Amino acid sequence: MYRDLGFLRVWGSQVDGPGSAQETGGAPYAYLVYPHRPVVAYMAQTHRLLGEYCVTFPDETRPYGSARLPDSDDVLAKWMALTGDERRLISMANLHLPGRQVDPDQVRRDLWRLAQWERRRMRQAAATAAVVPTDRD
Repeated sequence: MYRDLGFLRVWGSQVDGPGSAQETGGAPYAYLVYPHRPVVAYMAQTHRLLGEYCVTFPDETRPYGSARLPDSDDVLAKWMALTGDERRLISMANLHLPGRQVDPDQVRRDLWRLAQWERRRMRQAAATAAVVPTDRD
């Protein structure tokens, strides 16, 4: 996904997370993880943007030069933090309303691109499953 789209989607795991089931009728939420940009929370069914979570993972191994991780490492660090301890990461992040640092129109385009990417992968998987191997004994 990251190689094709330049971001990751991470599904939320908290029952009482952003846009909890009481507020949304049980719709799941997810995050879009961009390199060196805030993590964007959204409702998966409606694509309603919930907020931006600003987190940084500095590269403390480099005594000289940039303190920023390479793009792919930054995305990996955010993915690991979200999947490992989502509640802790979100509680430590600076929360902002949608659109503060990440353009909401860009997020909507990215959600559309993600849907297209998933459809393409599903078609490819179905085509692969439809191919029946022949027995040449």
